[in-house]
Amino acid sequence: MRRLLFLVSAVVLVDTMFYAAIVPLLPEYRGDLGLSKSAAGGLTASYAAGTLLGALPSGWLAGRVGGKATVLTGLGLLAVSSVAFGFAKDIVLLDAARFVQGIGGACSWAGGFAWLMAAAPADRRGELIGTALGAAIFGVLLGPVLGGAATQTSPEVVFSGVGALALALAIWALSTPGHEPQGQARWSRLLGAVRGGPLLLAVWLVALPALFSGTIGVLVPLRLDELGAEGVTVGAIFLAAAAVEAILSPLLGRLSDRRGRMLPLRVGLGAALVAAVVLPLPGAVWLLGATVLFAVASLGMFWAPAAALLSERSESAGLNQGFAFGLMNLAWAAGQVVGGAGGGGLADATADALPYGFLGLLCALTLGLAGRSRHVARESSPASA
Repeated sequence: MRRLLFLVSAVVLVDTMFYAAIVPLLPEYRGDLGLSKSAAGGLTASYAAGTLLGALPSGWLAGRVGGKATVLTGLGLLAVSSVAFGFAKDIVLLDAARFVQGIGGACSWAGGFAWLMAAAPADRRGELIGTALGAAIFGVLLGPVLGGAATQTSPEVVFSGVGALALALAIWALSTPGHEPQGQARWSRLLGAVRGGPLLLAVWLVALPALFSGTIGVLVPLRLDELGAEGVTVGAIFLAAAAVEAILSPLLGRLSDRRGRMLPLRVGLGAALVAAVVLPLPGAVWLLGATVLFAVASLGMFWAPAAALLSERSESAGLNQGFAFGLMNLAWAAGQVVGGAGGGGLADATADALPYGFLGLLCALTLGLAGRSRHVARESSPASA
């Protein structure tokens, strides 16, 4: 179990490291390629667009051939796309490379978490998901460092190294025993399950923080650049924010195993509402950096409890765990695409305050829904089930 947890954690860490490397590269690409906020948002969101396309097919694949084979597919796509990204000198090629990597990420995540849940005790689901997500967030932490290294040295060398690391992980995965798929991986079963309110609520609780973080990932680096921050400073701010989130994730997963999934989710909704109000206001680099730390910590309260809730609700509906984490990928990717491209476009047309205000409204409405919903209020902890 421990070896499998380490493997899945390493796979999602490398995947998110490449994903997050774009943060300090955005100002440089904007200068070199003349990108608008909308184009920068499109580059950021292209990974998520690939994940959006591959989310449910990768879940189906994990349910049919198993998590191990699906992870190997994802690692192969990561190796190819990371090298292509390093050598690309055109926005279309950059977008295409990140899009393919997003499809690979969908396979790695759906396969990896389905593989992990097949071996996980029910009363440790939140803790194990939180630990793997903590590793993924640590990858987000390392991503800006990777991107900063690419700005100071050579994108070709840095991202070719990512490709080599993906191949090394594939060798590790080949030597790790797989597990037989559990539950049903039929499309008709999925369509029937998503008609239920409880499952849709769990999907939305993954989509909302993704929408928020996608917006932050575009608007904050560009705002920091406008305030005079250098790429290294931008990377350092996101590094610190991801460190906080990585520490919180396994702790909150363990808490949700004992106290129920909705307690940390409600707290996260309230904190994210405050963050949405405050984010457009700072006029200094240090103040915006502090606000980003608070916002990212707020969003960190969602991930492990919401993913564990989605896993449980999918299992209750008779779905294979591949589909469960395919739905997680779908929700995350949809949020990232709308938050990155939509948030950047809306800010271009108006001001940064408008997309942040819309996010605050969504948090308030979701918090109200969570408070009024009887089935949510009675949510019990897995440990007491």
